[in-house]
Amino acid sequence: MRLTVVGCSGSMSGPASAASCYLVQADGPDAEGRTRTWSVVLDLGPGAMGALMNHVDPAAVDVLALSHLHADHMVDIIGMQVYRRWHPDGALDPLPVHAPAGALERVRGVGGDPAEEDYAGQFRFLEHAPGRVVQVGPMRLQVFPVRHPVPAYGIRVTGPSDRGAGEVSLAYTGDTDSCDGLVDLARDADLLLSEAAFQEGRDTVRGIHLTGRRAGEVAAAAGVRRLVLTHLQPWTDPEVVRAEAHEVYAGPVDLAAPGATWTL
Repeated sequence: MRLTVVGCSGSMSGPASAASCYLVQADGPDAEGRTRTWSVVLDLGPGAMGALMNHVDPAAVDVLALSHLHADHMVDIIGMQVYRRWHPDGALDPLPVHAPAGALERVRGVGGDPAEEDYAGQFRFLEHAPGRVVQVGPMRLQVFPVRHPVPAYGIRVTGPSDRGAGEVSLAYTGDTDSCDGLVDLARDADLLLSEAAFQEGRDTVRGIHLTGRRAGEVAAAAGVRRLVLTHLQPWTDPEVVRAEAHEVYAGPVDLAAPGATWTL
């Protein structure tokens, strides 16, 4: 299983990166038993649709999963809709979109289309359900409620190891502050992709985002093998946030960057 960072800028697109978008891929058999690459996209924030094209043909994406419906995590779904509806080779099949309740209404509001536009030709909206397992080729997706001003979910992806037999797991926090659901999401994960939009001593409001330290505390409590910090805002020094995580977590701490990949 492979993780590619498409966009990692926090709360907005930045000078060096699109906003939140992550590509998770694994090779496995299709319905006819032929091996192919399966692709899951986690979030699709501002600027992410264009950046995604550097890594995968959007027509080859199997599932889009949205952690929550804030604009910085989902507005480029309109670009995906245009791509699928007006593709020169003909309209593409509807893409499954796993998202919190109200996703269709949210997307309709962003797109500005008339009330009769239901996007059924381009998307098949499926509401997140904690405890349900979603199978995408050789990968399994599960969601965990987390703490944010709107309904939000962390997403755990389990799939085949690229290093031999067995399975590996990736846990993506979406946007959240510390909560019990985060530890459940991340427990024993091979990689925790954690937002860290806030900085200790600077951002004191609670219930919105993690700091590097709070991300490190989750990683330590859950026993994850590697922590990758993401969703850092353009005004934040990434090394300050990484140092916060290192104070409480003894494992490796990486910083997300556009195009960066991890093989699990």
